[in-house]
Amino acid sequence: MLFRVVRTEPFSLKPHFHALQSVSLLSTTTLPRPSNNAVSDISALLKKPNWQTSNHLKSLVSHLNPHLVSRVIASHSRDIPLCLKFFKWVSQQSTYCYDMDGRIQLLYLLESDKLYGIMHKVLVLLIKECYSSHDEILKLIGAVDDMREKAGFRINYPCYSMLLMCLAKLDMGLMAFLVFKRMLGDGFDASGIDYRTVVNALCKNGFVQAAEMFVSSVLKLGYALDVYIHTSLVLGNCRAGELGEAFRVFALMSEGDVCGVNSATYSILVHGLCEAGRLDEACKLKEDMSERGCEPSARTYTVLIKATCDRGLIDQAFCLLDEMIKKGCKPNVHTYTVLVDVLCREGKMEQANGMFKKMLKGGFSPGTVTYNALINGYCKEGRVVCAFELLGVMERKKCKPNIRTYNELMEGLCKIGRPYKAVELLRKIINNGLLPTEVTFNILIDGFCRAGELNMAFEILHSMSSYGIEPNHFSYTMFIDSLCKMERLEQAGGFLGVMIKKGISLGEVTLTALIDGYCKTGNLKHAFLLFEEMVKNRRLTSPHTFNIFLDVLGKEVKLDEVNAVFGYMLKHGLVPSVVTYTILVDGLCRAGEMDSALKMLELMKQAGCPPNVYTYTIVIKGLCQSGKLEDAEKLLIEMQNAAVSPNVIIYAILVKSYVIAGRLNHAFNVVNAMFQDGCRANTHVYSALLVGILELEMDGSTRAQNSSTALNAEMEIGVNCCPKFTFMKMDIYHAFQLLNKIRECGGQPFDAYKFLIMGLAGTGRISEADILIQEMVTYGLSPDSDISSCIITHFCKNNDYSHCLEWITRFHAYGCDPSFASYSAVIVGLQNEGRLKEAERLISDLLRNAGVEDQTAISPYIDFLVKREVPSGPPELLNLIEHMSYKERPSI
Repeated sequence: MLFRVVRTEPFSLKPHFHALQSVSLLSTTTLPRPSNNAVSDISALLKKPNWQTSNHLKSLVSHLNPHLVSRVIASHSRDIPLCLKFFKWVSQQSTYCYDMDGRIQLLYLLESDKLYGIMHKVLVLLIKECYSSHDEILKLIGAVDDMREKAGFRINYPCYSMLLMCLAKLDMGLMAFLVFKRMLGDGFDASGIDYRTVVNALCKNGFVQAAEMFVSSVLKLGYALDVYIHTSLVLGNCRAGELGEAFRVFALMSEGDVCGVNSATYSILVHGLCEAGRLDEACKLKEDMSERGCEPSARTYTVLIKATCDRGLIDQAFCLLDEMIKKGCKPNVHTYTVLVDVLCREGKMEQANGMFKKMLKGGFSPGTVTYNALINGYCKEGRVVCAFELLGVMERKKCKPNIRTYNELMEGLCKIGRPYKAVELLRKIINNGLLPTEVTFNILIDGFCRAGELNMAFEILHSMSSYGIEPNHFSYTMFIDSLCKMERLEQAGGFLGVMIKKGISLGEVTLTALIDGYCKTGNLKHAFLLFEEMVKNRRLTSPHTFNIFLDVLGKEVKLDEVNAVFGYMLKHGLVPSVVTYTILVDGLCRAGEMDSALKMLELMKQAGCPPNVYTYTIVIKGLCQSGKLEDAEKLLIEMQNAAVSPNVIIYAILVKSYVIAGRLNHAFNVVNAMFQDGCRANTHVYSALLVGILELEMDGSTRAQNSSTALNAEMEIGVNCCPKFTFMKMDIYHAFQLLNKIRECGGQPFDAYKFLIMGLAGTGRISEADILIQEMVTYGLSPDSDISSCIITHFCKNNDYSHCLEWITRFHAYGCDPSFASYSAVIVGLQNEGRLKEAERLISDLLRNAGVEDQTAISPYIDFLVKREVPSGPPELLNLIEHMSYKERPSI
């Protein structure tokens, strides 16, 4: 079928690249007119030896546009090697010519000057630079096709041959075949390597039948089948999912004197087995390979290492690494990149960084993929300083960041609550000649939505069309979800209407988010209308939407309606999950029907969906609220017997309940059991115990009422927050009482110290917090970054940066590194007060404590990272693409 289409269509490449071209070439009329003085000055300098090292020449060409570059090349047109060398050099120096669009424009200018000899050399160079980019090779092919159509320009045989190899490397089989047909049409004779390249290109795309037909025509021309063509056919069958056929070709190669198999053939089969999930067979094939005297290559091992990593078998992957090193097979860049990537995904950043250093020590130059994996890992942990250090290292090592690099960095900035910084980074993306993608915009939209800055998120959404990108369902779903959480349902519905109008598919996630919003605001009518639409269009694939209805009805204690929805769910053939049953249990507990709730636990076990820790938590809480504390403890034991480990929330509920009941000693018994169970106490546990200690000084009903009021208020506070009411009432000796009790219960007092110190600091009682810090240090305990942030934030609010510096020094002495946010706040404060030397010293401290090894790499980004967020709209950013050619270019 492929060949029939090819034979009947004209050999125009334009339809295949035109749709993928995202940026049109700049019009030749938009750039400044050439300066004869600049051209003559540069031309004169090129005649001198070692002209590449001339700083004067570098300054002259840093803003040199393609018009001027073409004039310089034209003035040396007789010296083709010099012209080629200058073209390559100026592309790294001129901000107008360093990206593919600028170079292609220069190609047009060379064509208009009829400098065809230089053009052919330049084209070979540009094709080589496109070996890793589909978009750039399509732009280049489009430009060549355009010049062919308008000016009759023809490329020569070396260009064709190099283009075929590039397209084969990029898995662009159909395009390679079209280029091959055009080459023949232009009167060039193909060599054996060209035939093999086309076969390989077709096979890489899984076009096995087309490749076999092509091979038949090659055989008629007198060319023999060699190991390269056979191996390509093995590859094609693997890519097409025809492993049986791949093994048939492999067996044919192995017979007699056909051609034999090599390491590449084995590696392809190993990869095919791994792709099919047949890892054990792939490992066995590797062993067979060694037995037949064909040692596994770095590619063979890398394929197996990646497959084991994808399965989560990291230890096995490192065993394979050890094996390959013992056999004298050196890991390559791809091997290291696979291992760095999996370690980053597992959150093992120190090990990933160690592997990266090992890679450098081995003399390998990491590629963009390797850097991106590390940057992504650091950003996920919120370590943006280390991530930007890597960006600086990339730039210094001439490893050009791609759009994914910046996307990772922008996501990292949003993760630490700095979405405006991410918008600033967008400017750098554009100035580096990269275009933002829909992923870029979705990261920004998500960042601003999470920060509650919906107006700014909408500005970003609105700007997407300026870049030729249309918002997708992710873009709108983030708005709908955020608006629903803010109970702005009318606006959320408006976004849904926009999606429908634009023809964007309404997925289950989008509709469920809106249903959840309607349910939580009590608008069940609209929720059910959407729900019926989902049922009608068969968009229900999980019980999640039903769970939302069950949850809201259960919380309103409408048990009849709950039962009706549950029956409707079963009618649609959806199997209740543990979440579904837990919601039902919660509804029964809210209705006070504890016997029915306990029966539901038994029903879950019978249905093969045993209760989990959250189910037990709800029932234990219900029993405690009903005053059945002994029954709650019995259920706790039953839960442990069922091999479900209690969490700190269950223990906090029991502790709180005993404190409210005035049974503080029993509360401490629960704490003792909690510590023996290996569970650490949280803020709620310490809050309840501290309230209990305070209330011992009161009598009777006053104590019970006060403890109940205080605890219920405090239990609404987040786990990492401190209850101010309690800390305003307590004295320091109450803190020591709590600490002594925790030690008696066998607990590690660090969490108690942290709770007390942050609570006191949060209410401005720094001197008393300091007493506790000094005591914890005497016990060999070091404060953490949360404690340091709390203290430093207090002094920053009062603009007392001298005390901030004093405390930072003290925290270092205690073995604690303050957070990046703390450093940033103090550095900016010092800069605002004109204390620049102190700010610089603090920056050095920050970099050292962040683990930065190359301070010169990170230095260009320090001010960007440290300075405060400046909330502002993005209008100037929205039009950057349009005005890029007019703006002053930065020097490289």
